[in-house]
Amino acid sequence: MTDNTQMPAGAPAIRTIAMPADTNAAGDIFGGWLMAQMDLAAGNVAARRAKGRTVTAAVEAISFISPVFVGDEVSLFAEIEKVGRTSIRIDVAAWRRDRGSSEAVKVTQAVFTCVAVDKDGHPRPLPPEGA
Repeated sequence: MTDNTQMPAGAPAIRTIAMPADTNAAGDIFGGWLMAQMDLAAGNVAARRAKGRTVTAAVEAISFISPVFVGDEVSLFAEIEKVGRTSIRIDVAAWRRDRGSSEAVKVTQAVFTCVAVDKDGHPRPLPPEGA
């Protein structure tokens, strides 16, 4: 997901609205709030692929490209980059759209690594794809 000009086709992993409670004292949306939404999107995709519980093990190369404003619709797209024995690398991109507009703007991107874990929180092998 390297294209910064066109929102990906298809359904996002999650979609949400930035609310006043998600801002700092200056009224700007917290970067941490946006990163949490990205983690939810990555976790959603990882859990489906792992057929169970996963945890976020790493986040790399996060880039904040453009601000998010109160009332913006935020669409988070997550795409599996690589599958290992227990881990999944997921590229996540967030796009904002003013509620009164059809124009979308990419606001951030990062790579999340999620690890499949068992009921005790220990890494477990991923099931074969399609299993």
